[in-house]
Amino acid sequence: GGSGTPKEAELNDNITIFTRILDGLLDGYDNRLRPGLGEKVTEIKTNIFVTSFGPVSDTEMEYTIDVFFRQSWKDERLCFKGPMEMLPLNNLLASNIWTPDTFFLNGKKSIAHNMTTPNKLLRLKDDGTLLYTMRLTISAECPMQLEDFPMDAHACPLKFGSYAYPVSEVVYMWSGEQAKSVVVAEEGSRLNQYHLIGQTEGTEDIYTSRGQYTVMMAHFYLKRKIGYFVIQTYMPCFMTVILSQVSFWLNRESVPARTVFGVTTVLTMTTLSISARNSLPKVAYATAMDWFIAVCYAFVFSALIEFATVNYFTKRSWAWDGKKAMEAQQPKKKDHLALSKKPNNTCLSGVNYTTNLTKDSSISTISNSTAVQLKPSETKAPDPKKTYNSVSKIDKMSRIVFPVLFGTFNLVYWATYLNREPVKKGAV
Repeated sequence: GGSGTPKEAELNDNITIFTRILDGLLDGYDNRLRPGLGEKVTEIKTNIFVTSFGPVSDTEMEYTIDVFFRQSWKDERLCFKGPMEMLPLNNLLASNIWTPDTFFLNGKKSIAHNMTTPNKLLRLKDDGTLLYTMRLTISAECPMQLEDFPMDAHACPLKFGSYAYPVSEVVYMWSGEQAKSVVVAEEGSRLNQYHLIGQTEGTEDIYTSRGQYTVMMAHFYLKRKIGYFVIQTYMPCFMTVILSQVSFWLNRESVPARTVFGVTTVLTMTTLSISARNSLPKVAYATAMDWFIAVCYAFVFSALIEFATVNYFTKRSWAWDGKKAMEAQQPKKKDHLALSKKPNNTCLSGVNYTTNLTKDSSISTISNSTAVQLKPSETKAPDPKKTYNSVSKIDKMSRIVFPVLFGTFNLVYWATYLNREPVKKGAV
């Protein structure tokens, strides 16, 4: 027990020393005044550690980010002499000393976490250097240009600076190496639709009627993953166009079948185009996907028009073939009659010597035979019916032209958009 008492005494001494230091620190300290007031500018070094990035909302054009936001500055009023170099403190002291009035310029709705106590850390070095970190969830604006959607890339900014102090009072800078001031945790991406390619940081000066302010900017570069849209929109559109072109291989007489093909595919394309727009904000310009859908729609629609044209010419040829068939039938009947009369006459002249009975019977048998002859000739006569089933020249052309054009369009479209380099807009 003897060895324990000096340790306890030392511990009690330490506690009293710390209490005395802390009490002495704030003795005569005015937290309304910034450090170095009237002498020099307060320099605030910042860095950001991103614990999780996302999700990104296209319709709202905003993104959510969870960060440990770190600020460091020197306040010479808080110098102390003691047994240790660093004082780890909690958030209670933060409210009693001067802290920077940092705000997020493009933040929409930010949360400082307070469970179970405010998530803040304060460390004080004996030379008066402070490290102040807090955990924040920030929803920030990310302006998006969606002309290349869904093969688009975006630079989402995070801007922060002092709310009240101009450059002459408070200056911000990135701490350490500039490239390492914004770090994203390895497993920090919560993005389904994007790849987080990287991030950059920089500064900017803004001039307002109230003076010049420093703005710190971090940009996060996002590239959209196309997979979902291929499954959801591109493939169905592609299949619908192919389906509309199946009708060229159908008989030109099967009007109901071909009409159904045409109308159904047009309606399907309409539905697809409506559903494709739902995942987007209501932008006034056409996106890359809109162009694809528009061209597919044009193909499907022209397939229906193509059938209408074929059908129109088929009707004309029907009437025409019909007349032809009638004309073709009539001379044949006359010929048969003429032929049948000739043998009658010869027979009659040959059977002059026979009795009247035989004459009558022979005539009746001959007339029977001619009637029998006429029947097959009548059935053979409408040969032109074969022309009804003939393949239209328009159909023959369409079978080649449509797929070739659609294939060419696809080649051009995908070559154009997939080879584009993602533009790092707003890169510093």
